[in-house]
Amino acid sequence: MARYVALRIGQSLLALLGVSIIVFALMHLVPGDPVRSALGTRFTPELYAALVERAGLDRPILVQYFDWLGRAVTGDLGVSFRTGQPVALALGQRVGPTALLAFGALIVGLLIALPAGIVSAVKQGKAPDYAANTFSQIGVSLPDFWFGILLILVFARMLGWLPPGGYASFADDPAAALRYLLLPAVTAGVVTGAILTRFVRSSMLEALNAEHVRLARAKGLPWRYVLRHHVLRNAWIPIITVTGLQLGTLLGGIIVVEIVFSWPGIGRLALDAVQTRDYPVLQGAVLLVAAVFLLLNLLVDLVYARLDPRIRVGAST
Repeated sequence: MARYVALRIGQSLLALLGVSIIVFALMHLVPGDPVRSALGTRFTPELYAALVERAGLDRPILVQYFDWLGRAVTGDLGVSFRTGQPVALALGQRVGPTALLAFGALIVGLLIALPAGIVSAVKQGKAPDYAANTFSQIGVSLPDFWFGILLILVFARMLGWLPPGGYASFADDPAAALRYLLLPAVTAGVVTGAILTRFVRSSMLEALNAEHVRLARAKGLPWRYVLRHHVLRNAWIPIITVTGLQLGTLLGGIIVVEIVFSWPGIGRLALDAVQTRDYPVLQGAVLLVAAVFLLLNLLVDLVYARLDPRIRVGAST
């Protein structure tokens, strides 16, 4: 197990290094002057020269990269061209809201996908199966921004039950935080639930058709016992894997939902950085999302290997 863990950690670090190279290169291949764009109306030759020197943009590109990488390893991601705020501090202020929204959306998605996928598999070829497949098809093709706007029109404008956007901290006001969270979490969660429903159904069908399950049913064991102890136990492994990957996707891919609901997350910060060409912020945001995604992927693999020893055996041969 220790060898497998070391191998996966090494692969994750190499992948993160590759991401850092690609992100840094793309930022510097985009034409234009990021410092001039970030300063805007505040431009003065003195301030411009000071920021260029501070950011190290007057040095060779390789020197810039290794200097940025060395500082990033220690947690120093540079300083925003636009605000002068340390990038690590700006990202730290946005991590909480993004994580809250991602976990909220994942919970909504699981509340939809688990019962829908299980019932769809157990009732294969019947009305519940067709209903679950129809929901999955609609949910996967549903644009986030359109569905979010629809929820705002119905529940915020017409009914007035929930706020149309904004954010509140659970530490300050849990009730208000839940009200602000509900609509964006449902918006992202329905799409997530539609995706997960397919995987839950597929995993359940594979477990239902396993030889040991057919043998258990042939022995006359109660159906609920077979479902609980033979089917669900084997179906959980791929479901856990997909759920972990979906959480990573949510953390890095809910920018549209954050914009629609004025949610102060990392995605919205990254979009602002793109619009103002604030390269240090954008580089830091992409690197952080990639690191979190790789960490989640690593944790999922470790859980998978713990649940299924064949993974460890395959990695060691």
